[in-house]
Amino acid sequence: MIDPIEKHLIKNELTLKRYKRFKRDRIAVVSIWVLLAMFFFSFTAELWANNRPHILHYNGETYFPLFKDYHPSDLGRTDIYVMDYRSLEMKEGDWSVWPVIQWDPYESNKAVETYPSAPTKQNWLGTDESGRDVMTRLLYGFRYTMIFAIGAWFFTYLIGITIGSVMGYMGGRVDLVGQRVVEVVESVPYLFVLITIISIFTPNIVLLSALSAFLGWTGIAAYMRAQFLSLRKREYVEAAKSIGATHKRIIAGHILPNALTPIITFAPFAISANVYALSMLDYLGLGLVPPTPSWGEMMAQAQKWATIAGWLVWGPLIAMVVTLTLLNNIGKAVRDAFDAKM
Repeated sequence: MIDPIEKHLIKNELTLKRYKRFKRDRIAVVSIWVLLAMFFFSFTAELWANNRPHILHYNGETYFPLFKDYHPSDLGRTDIYVMDYRSLEMKEGDWSVWPVIQWDPYESNKAVETYPSAPTKQNWLGTDESGRDVMTRLLYGFRYTMIFAIGAWFFTYLIGITIGSVMGYMGGRVDLVGQRVVEVVESVPYLFVLITIISIFTPNIVLLSALSAFLGWTGIAAYMRAQFLSLRKREYVEAAKSIGATHKRIIAGHILPNALTPIITFAPFAISANVYALSMLDYLGLGLVPPTPSWGEMMAQAQKWATIAGWLVWGPLIAMVVTLTLLNNIGKAVRDAFDAKM
């Protein structure tokens, strides 16, 4: 039976061969499935880790707290201002369906004696120095980490490919000016600029991704420039020019598809580097603003409490190692598939 993806790629023999070669790397295939599972559980984290039940049947009424916010008075509570569903006295006929982990990433467990507290049935990986559930914060933290990693990768490549393509294709003065711009951006002290901007603006995913892209596109631009300088004199490009093809069609339809092929092999490693970069920034206190779930911030806590709270070390450490290993396995397989002689 033909794989659906193979069926789609059957018209492109070279791409199909690369896909089959990639499939033969079982470790990479398993890595993709594990990474997709991590994406699924993190981006649907509210279904698995939350302090509100999915469904609540109380006093003859049915509520959906996960999807709608209820005022305490809606459930007959006039003594509190924020609804605490755990405090409801369930009577006969009342029932509820809770997520697997009954903690919000920003909520502290007030039942434990000290912060941080060791793993228990209520907190599978213990709590941090503010009493927040470690497992929940790891789950939500993956979401923020990958949004930054993929977002920064996308915009870095978008800027780099665009500028590098124009430089390589146009040549002459355009290339000369572009090279000077690249040199200026490369000379900018990344950490100094980062500290300055963060002191002015409140850091968030969008700001950090934009800053990373603005300061990180030069490497891709230089590579694309070299690719275009090499490919613009090929026979098929000259043939396209001879029949009156526009610059836009030549770049987008003839040169760019061939120039992008090696770029694809860099993508998993670039995303992996961005995962590490955000964790480093958060660890130094230059990343996402607390109490946003962040692996880097959790690692900073782990260093602080390592001698008496080992569970704070292993959670984010294993999460980082597993994520980076999966991305590098995929990147290695993609590189081998594209580099191998067909």
